[in-house]
Amino acid sequence: MNDIKLLPEEAMGTGFVPREFLAAGEDEFRIRDAQLAAWGKDRSSFRHLKPYEIETLVKNDNTCRDWNELLVSDPFTPELVKNSAFAGLVRLGRLERAVLEHHDTRAPVGIYNSRIVACDIGDNCAILDCSSIAHYLIGDGCLLLNNDEIEASNHAKFGNGVLMEGEAEEVRIELDLMNEAGGRSVLPFDGMLAADAYLWARRRGDRELMDAFRAMTEAMFDRRRGRYGSIGRHSVLKSNGILKDVAIGPSAYIKGANKLKNLTINSSDEARTQIGEGVELVNGVIGYGCRVFYGCKAVRFVMGDNAALKYGARLIHSLLGDNSTVSCCEILNNLIFPAHEQHHNTSFLIASLVRGQSNMAAGATIGSNHNSRANDGEIEAGRGFWPGLSTSVKHSSRFASFCLLSKGDYRYELDLRLPFCLVDDDRARERLVLVPAYWWTHNLYALMRNESKFESRDKRRDKTMRYEYSPFAPDTAEEILGAMLLLEDWAGAPLAAPRAGAAPGAAAAARAAEAGPAEIEARGVENSARPVVVVKPARAWRAYREMLVWYAAGALADFADGLNEPGAEGLFAALAAALGGGESRVGLGEAAWENVGGQLVPADKLAELLERAARRGIPTWREMHAEYARLAAEYPLDRARHAWATLAKLRAADAAGTAAAAPAGLDPAALRAYLAEYAGLCDYVENEVFATRKKDYDNRFRRATFRSDAEFAAVMGTPEDNPFVKRTRRDMAARRARLELLTARL
Repeated sequence: MNDIKLLPEEAMGTGFVPREFLAAGEDEFRIRDAQLAAWGKDRSSFRHLKPYEIETLVKNDNTCRDWNELLVSDPFTPELVKNSAFAGLVRLGRLERAVLEHHDTRAPVGIYNSRIVACDIGDNCAILDCSSIAHYLIGDGCLLLNNDEIEASNHAKFGNGVLMEGEAEEVRIELDLMNEAGGRSVLPFDGMLAADAYLWARRRGDRELMDAFRAMTEAMFDRRRGRYGSIGRHSVLKSNGILKDVAIGPSAYIKGANKLKNLTINSSDEARTQIGEGVELVNGVIGYGCRVFYGCKAVRFVMGDNAALKYGARLIHSLLGDNSTVSCCEILNNLIFPAHEQHHNTSFLIASLVRGQSNMAAGATIGSNHNSRANDGEIEAGRGFWPGLSTSVKHSSRFASFCLLSKGDYRYELDLRLPFCLVDDDRARERLVLVPAYWWTHNLYALMRNESKFESRDKRRDKTMRYEYSPFAPDTAEEILGAMLLLEDWAGAPLAAPRAGAAPGAAAAARAAEAGPAEIEARGVENSARPVVVVKPARAWRAYREMLVWYAAGALADFADGLNEPGAEGLFAALAAALGGGESRVGLGEAAWENVGGQLVPADKLAELLERAARRGIPTWREMHAEYARLAAEYPLDRARHAWATLAKLRAADAAGTAAAAPAGLDPAALRAYLAEYAGLCDYVENEVFATRKKDYDNRFRRATFRSDAEFAAVMGTPEDNPFVKRTRRDMAARRARLELLTARL
């Protein structure tokens, strides 16, 4: 039998907080009144009804168990309340003869054909045909039409992973990120960033830190019962089913949702969140400026700011980072950093850590192929991960940044430490083929476009976190340094030794040279007995070196532009003083830098921060976020120091094998040489961006559907007129001009 109780009539709207959870002298409105005050409302501004107002309300078929519990503000027009029922303490804001309009919908201000139980309603709201609104605060100017149930319980947590007074541990909401077995679970909370979840899920071996993170979460919330649900000012709710225990920010638009339960839906006038038809969301936190439309289902989740979930997508036990868009797909047990794209039906992402700027093609099945007796495997992918059409990858596998997987069924676990690599499952010859530095040597148009694309899509209202969108950054530089060593180890010899007497920075400058073996065998990449071959390893090594120069010289040029007038000692001395005083470790991979939710942080600074957190030196996640902001402000200097040390390391490597002893650090001549090499790479980038885009126009099969070249040009345009090609030419010209000035200052 269902647990249905028969209660007296006065129970409607009273006794919201059980007496055992009220301290001496407290009433059930103590938190409600504080919430009202936080909205700038004074409860003393409400008054009792006048006799003629009660008479008008009764004449308009309104009912109330006790008219003394219906309080109003001036001006109050009783004719604007019709055929509605009130129970408990209800406080109404101003009601004036007016009409609210949103898009093509107009509704009169007032309350019509609705039931209101123990609510505070703001000024000039329009509430029509709402079956039940109970224990909610509704802001000014809200439009609520044809909603079935809008209610809050006395133990509402609004998607946060905390417990209210008297609750058992088993009702706590946790997110099982990165692993279906639950060993990396975290407590969700309003404002949670991908960085928070990453540190929490990845440092499981540090028990003190785990306890501190839980305490930091608990400290952010009031565990007392009695918090009301909320609908922020100027929000619109139309034709929704069930809304229970939901906190909604200002200017939200929610239309046709089936079920919204235990949620925080952040929204603001500047970053409005929209939720559309057929959506069912349970136990989650939704960031500012999000969009959730058309039959999506999400359970136990966090969505970052400016994220979108569309067209039947499923998001379960996952955190979806800022500026991400997913459609028509299934995402289970994942931690996804910002700028993730997954637009296609039949794509699955399961039990994975994806470090953002990623794209899942149609039919991609990442992580659902279990190869153990339990569902406890994981996938870890660096920035820019891109599995191709109908690609299948099984647990447990790891991928370096900007790996591109060609279409294939990858049957074995992979540990790929070569960034910017094309991976091909060559079934005909039963081998795995690797093309390192593929993006640099074969598709610079796409690679260089990545940074501007992600920056233009970053619509966050709060950019405290400084996301690194450039493919050329300290994290990828560390991966490149490791990859160069791997290639030489696998080849058993240096792949691009400098010429005797070569100037610093000149080694391997002849890009077209194809010296070295055509293929070498890689070790430790695939958990199989079949061959794994690296194609043209010498070319890849040289490309990697060029990418290091592009990153490091470019970062130093950026930093030099921001330096104040260096004074009599000159620019080089100023750079050396700012960047060379402390040794910046390079070539240590994740031991030197770590991608923390999209923001790059030096490993030593992160270790210090986490040690302080473990000692309970950071009270809540709010203070942790302030530390992220500090690290973001320090990042330009940290990056420049790393770039300086990277060029110093390159100089030592370039001089190896020559008659001269390996130099220590940089000098003005060496820096000028690297800047000159960087200027030459500007020419290469400009030419290759155009050439790789032009390939699409030169392909005769692309012209097969057009009757003439004129029609093709009218539809497709020309490579010369491509906006990004034009932008690249302007950018490279500006860089060369800046380098001339910078070199002169050295």
